[in-house]
Amino acid sequence: MENTVLNNNLECPVIGIGTFMLSPSEAQNSVREALKTGYRLVDTANAYVNEKAVGRGIKESGVNREEVFLSTKLWASEYENENAVDETLSRLGVDYVDLLFIHQPAGNWLSGYRMLEKAYKEGKAKSIGISNFEGKYIEELQTKWEIVPQFMQAEAHPYFTQKELRTTLDKYDIKLMSWYPLGHGDRSLIDEPIFKQLGEKYGKSPAQIILRWHTQMGFTVIPGSKNTDHIKDNLNILDFKLSDDEMSEIAKLDKGVRYYCRTDEQLKQFAAWRPEFEK
Repeated sequence: MENTVLNNNLECPVIGIGTFMLSPSEAQNSVREALKTGYRLVDTANAYVNEKAVGRGIKESGVNREEVFLSTKLWASEYENENAVDETLSRLGVDYVDLLFIHQPAGNWLSGYRMLEKAYKEGKAKSIGISNFEGKYIEELQTKWEIVPQFMQAEAHPYFTQKELRTTLDKYDIKLMSWYPLGHGDRSLIDEPIFKQLGEKYGKSPAQIILRWHTQMGFTVIPGSKNTDHIKDNLNILDFKLSDDEMSEIAKLDKGVRYYCRTDEQLKQFAAWRPEFEK
């Protein structure tokens, strides 16, 4: 495993298992098998409604809790719930998480960020992060944070490399954790000739080339899957390295095209919606 060093000197694996859109049983199985395969980073969220299952998967894997970098996110409707962090830990069945995000810049998100800072000071979160806080939201947060976040989670892939956002992140040594790393499964991205060519050169699939690109960009990447073979393949990217010239060629694919475009109306809906947590 390769690790990235965060701005608080904590180390985080560069690739992990994501659990977005996985049912509880799927998340439990994926986390268990991923950890057995060699993963050490697991990402979930209140809104995925599978935190209890993720906790079960970690226990069933047989991997010591201390070896797992566990990441989750507080949902917008929880930002003013003073018990949100403890309730999240309880669902996961842990005393702390290694990374705690606020999920969206919705509702009273500053209250949510203060909750992260408090959890960090109390040792309930070893690092903290912001998810989807692009543009004006990170600009405002910079003027208000007491503790600089360690991570930003955002959409990133070769069609959308987050150039503008990375200028701010680099200023504070905030790492980017990319979601939709394969372009939400867009075949036009995966089938780009350069990924086929590099795959043939290195004996890898186009998807593996793209995931390796993420790690060499300095991103942490969390592809999700319920397919055990895909989970294994996604991790099998650390035995080769793309050259500087190859990275430059891939950079030419950046179109500034994203697959998820959130609206202000959605942010209002996010603040009003409360997850029906797994019983």
